Amino acid sequence: MHRQRPAQRPTLLALVLWIFCQVNSVRGALPTTQKCDEALASPLPHTAFTSSSVFSSGYAPGYAKLNRRGGAGGWSPLDSDHYQWLQVDLGSRRQVSAIATQGRYSSSDWTTQYRLLYSDTGRNWKPYHQDGNIWAFSGNSNSESAVRHELQQGIVARFLRLIPVAWSEEGRIGLRIEVYGCSYWADVINFDGQGVISYRFKVKKMKIIKDVIALRFKTSESEGVILHGEGQQGDYITLELRKAKLLLQINLGSNQYGTILGHTSVTTGSLLDDNHWHSVVIERYRRNVNFTLDGHTQHFRTNGEFDHLDLDYELSFGGMPYSGKPVGGGRKNFKGCMESINYNGDNITDLARRKKLDTSSFQRNLSFTCVETHTFPVFFNATSFLQLPGRANHNTVSVGFQFRTWNPDGLLLFSNLDDGTLEISLEDGKIIIHINVTTAVKNYRVDLLSGSSLNDGQWHAVRLVAKENFAMLTVDGEEVSAVRSTSPLSITTGGTYHLGGYFLQTLFPPSQRSFQGCMQAILVDDQPADLHAVEKGTVGAFENISLDMCAIIDRCMPNHCEHGGRCKQTWDSFSCNCDGTGYNGATCHTSIHEPSCEAYKHLGRSSDTYWIDPDGSGPLGPFKVNCNMTEDKVWTTVMNNLPPRISITGSSRERRTVLQVNYSSSMDQVTAITTSAEHCEQQITYSCRMSRLLNTPDGTPYTWWVGRGSEKHFYWGGSGPGIQKCACGMDKSCIDPKYDCNCDADAKQWKEDSGLLTYKEHLPVSQVAVGDTNRLGSEAKLTVGPLRCHGDSNYWNAASFTTPSSYLHFATFQGETSADISFYFKTSAPYGVFLENLGNTDFIRLELKSPTVVSFSFDVGNGPVELTVHSATPLNDDQWHRVMAERNIKEAVLQVDQMYRTSRLAPAQGHTRLELFSQLYVGAAGGQRGFLGCIRALRMNGITLNLEERAKVTPGVMSGCQGHCTSFGMYCRNGGKCVERYNGYLCDCTTTAFNGPFCTKDVGGFFEAGTLVKYNFMPEPVPGASKDTKALTQQLMPNDVNLTKEDVTLSFSTSSAPAILMYVSSKTQDYLAVVLRHNGSLQVRYNLGGLREPFAIDVDQRNLANGQPHNINMSRLNRSISIQLDHYPPMNYKLPDASDIQFDLVKTLFLGKVYETGPIDPILIEQYNSPGFIGCLSRVQFNGVAPLKSALRKAADAQADSHPASASPVSYQGKLVQSNCGASPLTIPPMSTAPNPWPLDNTDAETPLNEERVIPNGVNRDSAIIGGIIAVVIFTILCTLVFLIRYMFRHKGTYHTNEAKGSGESATESADTAIIGTDNPETIDESKKEWFI
Repeated sequence: MHRQRPAQRPTLLALVLWIFCQVNSVRGALPTTQKCDEALASPLPHTAFTSSSVFSSGYAPGYAKLNRRGGAGGWSPLDSDHYQWLQVDLGSRRQVSAIATQGRYSSSDWTTQYRLLYSDTGRNWKPYHQDGNIWAFSGNSNSESAVRHELQQGIVARFLRLIPVAWSEEGRIGLRIEVYGCSYWADVINFDGQGVISYRFKVKKMKIIKDVIALRFKTSESEGVILHGEGQQGDYITLELRKAKLLLQINLGSNQYGTILGHTSVTTGSLLDDNHWHSVVIERYRRNVNFTLDGHTQHFRTNGEFDHLDLDYELSFGGMPYSGKPVGGGRKNFKGCMESINYNGDNITDLARRKKLDTSSFQRNLSFTCVETHTFPVFFNATSFLQLPGRANHNTVSVGFQFRTWNPDGLLLFSNLDDGTLEISLEDGKIIIHINVTTAVKNYRVDLLSGSSLNDGQWHAVRLVAKENFAMLTVDGEEVSAVRSTSPLSITTGGTYHLGGYFLQTLFPPSQRSFQGCMQAILVDDQPADLHAVEKGTVGAFENISLDMCAIIDRCMPNHCEHGGRCKQTWDSFSCNCDGTGYNGATCHTSIHEPSCEAYKHLGRSSDTYWIDPDGSGPLGPFKVNCNMTEDKVWTTVMNNLPPRISITGSSRERRTVLQVNYSSSMDQVTAITTSAEHCEQQITYSCRMSRLLNTPDGTPYTWWVGRGSEKHFYWGGSGPGIQKCACGMDKSCIDPKYDCNCDADAKQWKEDSGLLTYKEHLPVSQVAVGDTNRLGSEAKLTVGPLRCHGDSNYWNAASFTTPSSYLHFATFQGETSADISFYFKTSAPYGVFLENLGNTDFIRLELKSPTVVSFSFDVGNGPVELTVHSATPLNDDQWHRVMAERNIKEAVLQVDQMYRTSRLAPAQGHTRLELFSQLYVGAAGGQRGFLGCIRALRMNGITLNLEERAKVTPGVMSGCQGHCTSFGMYCRNGGKCVERYNGYLCDCTTTAFNGPFCTKDVGGFFEAGTLVKYNFMPEPVPGASKDTKALTQQLMPNDVNLTKEDVTLSFSTSSAPAILMYVSSKTQDYLAVVLRHNGSLQVRYNLGGLREPFAIDVDQRNLANGQPHNINMSRLNRSISIQLDHYPPMNYKLPDASDIQFDLVKTLFLGKVYETGPIDPILIEQYNSPGFIGCLSRVQFNGVAPLKSALRKAADAQADSHPASASPVSYQGKLVQSNCGASPLTIPPMSTAPNPWPLDNTDAETPLNEERVIPNGVNRDSAIIGGIIAVVIFTILCTLVFLIRYMFRHKGTYHTNEAKGSGESATESADTAIIGTDNPETIDESKKEWFI
């Protein structure tokens, strides 16, 4: 299917004006005046007012007019109870906008609370709903003042009925009322389920880019097609009722290859078979659709790529004139009434009345009055029952009814038989029959079960027939559901049936006691129950039921469970199942993931794959990224699916090859990362052989790439926006100076243009179009690396409030039904308001009320609510504390530091919408109780407020906040120093033996025989040595090198002994040595003078040369020595009294082997120094000096050919290789002990490996050599087999895609517009070889 794009897209202003005109044209019957506020009740005659009862003639309902004093001054019923009502007949259908009440004049009689019912016919009443509940209006507190309520949802009705719920404690029910509104008129058409109205187009084929369809309908049927249209090309639009929900199906076009599927299906509403009017508006412009039902709008975008709705000949209302494509045969036509049908400005109902449309399919003449149904529903609550009479002493039970409910359990019918009981119950959504018969001879019991999931809110029919030795249960009239029993049974009816509840004592009580729901079409002994007689009190009895009304509410429509949470409801409430969504809370509103890798780092997490949710409770879902925590940055990496060095051939400027770059996250999710990042980069490489790239210096580029926003870019990695160059062109290093890219030289040899794209507003790369590989010998290979970003400006976005009167102001907070607020604060003040937003009476406020109390208060119209959290420790300790608050229609929650939490359930009835109008104030409440301190990362409903930018222009508030180390310094371990940064902090590990973001990463090296590390504490002066080097040396070891204290830490693993692990020499005979003896035991030797022999400490007699890692922590202060080996308790030793305690003139530290020219212990050298230490050393530290770490850094610099700036105190000999030595890594405990809610099966994580292997005990070197030879032979054989298999099973796959689209989208409508939207359609043409083993 091929479509042409329109030449020009209408402007947004034109669209808004067009929809405004269309919507105004479809209102038709609604009043043209803006003010719909006429008094409707006062002009009515007395006969228009009726009531349930009258106290006396002076209290008649006709006197119940506002501010009138006739009769006794108003209406009062005979009895003041919950069965009374006052009814007004407005004479015709009117639009009602408000209602007002007064008490009875000059009396103690008034109504304090009431409900409002409305109807077109005085039958089948519907209660007024507001905020998802049957609304109870607040009434009067005296007899004179009038209380008026505006209706949030205006209603159209002829009859109104007020039900007093509560009244004056001093008197009785008293009422005077006024109803405000205006006239209403509309053309009505009655559809009989057979006829269809056909609206014929002026031309045979219509190509429609915008639609407005509006209508109102009412029906008691749960199925039926309301409108349908279709075209020969496969386009269609269908609006139908399915299971009492409204289903819109639309298809703007699919292509014949199946690559574009346009079918879109959206469902809204529920319980629409209630025989009350419902309003529908469908607004479509191109692929954007607004689908509105009874004021609730769903916005969605149709699937596919096309914009026009192509319909043939006609659009039908009320059904399908023939079998259509989307729904097929078997669909029912609509049966019920419609009014005010408008299609793109044409009044369909008026045209039908004037016989301008085809109505020939109606079997009878088209009726323009609504034919009402004769159902009589009964509404039960948990304390209700309905008692009906039946035939007594009869041998057959025959009952039937329809019911609807949300509860899985309930008592539907109960009857005491002459000699037993009959029960029909709903248990776990199934109908269960229990018949118990007790006779003098035998007990009979029959149990029947049928149906499933019958608590879905739909009407379900139940029919039971039971007689001698036979019982049959049928659900919904389906034969397949019929359940029969031929068990022995003898029935004698008792003559009375209780429906919806049974609360009396009986020998066999029912398994359920009550029912919440509705019933209708009740049959007893095959006769319809006379519920009118029941209402008048002449037949049966009832308690707490509502007659001629079904007050069922679908609490899951609209669905308040966010982010894909599954809604489950009972009659009174709903709950949300958030499993697998990545969110939690009563409405699945709050994300369980951190917003960025930066946040994970500051929870103490290490590099790994994590779920992040950059917008928190916003619409973006959580997604996986790789987080790399380096010493100074936190890198976030998002991978893409483009293979490296993908080959491209056969492309030309007229027929470019387009490579799509898809990421592990959606484009919106990736954009969220780049927007908040401080820096982003993406490597892009173009390897070429006779393939030009940008056609520099002045030509039209052969190749370009597309980034965020679907914009083409003509610069390459290493260059910048607007500069049509490659990296070599920027630094004038291209192979041919005439060009600004290496590939533009069109060389026959392989060349390359590579570099980093760093303009983050253009990233990530989504497509690359290559256009010069179609010549003989021409070829290119493209590599697009992952997107890498570091920093999170949202996480560190902070402001400092320096005066009590200072505050920041922002736009009004929009959080009507769901609101979440989170931030960090730091203060030394005892109190202060964090933020506040006000409405007329509604408000929301977060406040530090005292040093240990945080308060969250709000009012949504039900009165102020305050939640407080009490901390065990002061919160004004000048450290960062986290506050999270959430309020939704189910509950309110306040949490501080993920430790202290409180919650409060919302009231079952009441207002639910938070309506604010003032600006949002951060840092104060109207200038009172101002906050002094810092607030950062303030996020409200997923949006981070830019405190820094606003603070720049606000007196008394400064951007940023210092002092992060007071809160995060604890994470710098092993002697690392916390260094303040503007946007956070970092751990300086310079003087430690560790690396990593928290100084917890082991730094180790593998020593071969003869390898040594030498560190000079008193280096010889080197000519030309820089001041920095001298200063560093003095910092690490002061000029005074006579020590009375040493702190030594090291870790080692080896399989050979003896060896010297560490030796510290001096310019005298003093030394310190840590050695492994011949038997592998550890010995520490001190020679400080005063003794004939060195003082030796045998730390452990075990063989420590066992290939396992061991840790030594040793310290000396004067004569006291403490040594800890591994995880054993420290052991204390003492130098002899004759020993000196001063380590004089410390000179050099050796690791692995000693090579000293000064005084040295000859016995030590002779016994332990040859061949030297073989194995791994790590975590080496001596009095704040990390010699091994310095040596490894010097070795890395030498390998990178770095030019040493100056002499260094450290040197090494032999081969020194960095290794983690198999030591257990130190970990940082997380700030929160909450478990990871989405654990990752991180199969891609790298496993730490030893660069060298040590020989276990008992295996000699010859065996190791033989094993190595065998391994080499086996490896050679395997390689040969792999090559043979690859050669035998090679496959070649060719991928060729040609797609022509004619959608009228602009560049912002679709991501591929920048490439596909040209005169010549472009193709992707690739050939790949795939090898399978």
